Amino acid sequence: MTKPQIKEYNCETQEEIIRDATNAEIAQMAKDKTEAETRKAEAEAKTAAKAAILDRIGLTADELKTILG
Repeated sequence: MTKPQIKEYNCETQEEIIRDATNAEIAQMAKDKTEAETRKAEAEAKTAAKAAILDRIGLTADELKTILG
């Protein structure tokens, strides 16, 4: 497996450097990906829970907004 590549761009010199990511950068990428997946799963679970409550009381999201509006 090849290492991810990092692109660095110097605005002053217009120099572009493409290099292999360091082990620390790869670890951070993995951590960021895991955290993003966790946030996405939590948001999906929250949305599903809200939909279940609305279904249980027989309202749509728009109807609830109107009531609370």
